[in-house]
Amino acid sequence: MINFRYHVVSLAAVFLALAIGLVVGTAAANGPLAENLNDQVNKITDEKEQLRDDLDQSRAELKKNSDFATEVAPMLINGKLTGRTALLVKIDGSDKDVDTATDGIAAMLRTAGAKLTGTVTIKEKFTAPASDSTLLDLAESSAPPAISGALPNNGKGQETSAALLAAVLVADKPGTPQVDGARTVLSAYQSDGYIGLDGDLKTPADVVIVVAGAPASGKDAKERNAAALTVVSRLDVALAGDVVVAGLSANSLVSSVRDDASIAKDVSTVDNAVTAYGQVAAVMALVERLGGKTGHYGIGSGATSLLPKTASVASGS
Repeated sequence: MINFRYHVVSLAAVFLALAIGLVVGTAAANGPLAENLNDQVNKITDEKEQLRDDLDQSRAELKKNSDFATEVAPMLINGKLTGRTALLVKIDGSDKDVDTATDGIAAMLRTAGAKLTGTVTIKEKFTAPASDSTLLDLAESSAPPAISGALPNNGKGQETSAALLAAVLVADKPGTPQVDGARTVLSAYQSDGYIGLDGDLKTPADVVIVVAGAPASGKDAKERNAAALTVVSRLDVALAGDVVVAGLSANSLVSSVRDDASIAKDVSTVDNAVTAYGQVAAVMALVERLGGKTGHYGIGSGATSLLPKTASVASGS
């Protein structure tokens, strides 16, 4: 008769056999398996080292390209904007590289002989849809009498404010005196958090470069991006087209300009402004605009070439 002790002994024998099998099998496979794993680890390590070397080489080449563009810039743009007064308009956002691009373009403008009046930053509060009504009130309350009658009468606060700021910041003729009350307007928008100001801004600019990073995101992105484009449009109107939009990529305000036929025919664009090449291109495109030609440059969609052709001198009178 089979009893409980028999079952226990049988189960013990089965588990013992399994254990012996595992030990024997592992010992037999341990050599080839370990060797195969070691080969894979060595291969991955070698690939990682190669990728690191490739990355270091790419960075070195990028640095050399940047240095080359910086060194040849004087030969391309030196003196081309002598007598011109330039304004930088920065569209605020989360992209910190916008500051790098703005500083680089400022240096190139100086190389070209332009006098910088300063930098105006369009804050995110300005482009927010919720700000439209308060911007309209601010424009109506702060506009000098000489300007108020020329502002849009369409009830749109962002457009009216963009037109007002353009009227006090720029002029289509070099040497135009500043509008009476301009400082009051700028101070009002600055104190309410709509714009940031850097520089004396005492002289209206006759050329403008707008610098923008990534497009706005979120539920109100469409409205914010449209507001940024409105700023460009109003500068374009005030300066009869002597405006260049420089973006960190083509997926930015640059694409909005390129996709708008009415603006794209008057406003030039550059889509790689974070690079020295793009910064040189932005100034060359501005010189080209003063000669009456519009172009779209860089490496992104809609660009026709990396740089404009060498432009003729377009100094102010």
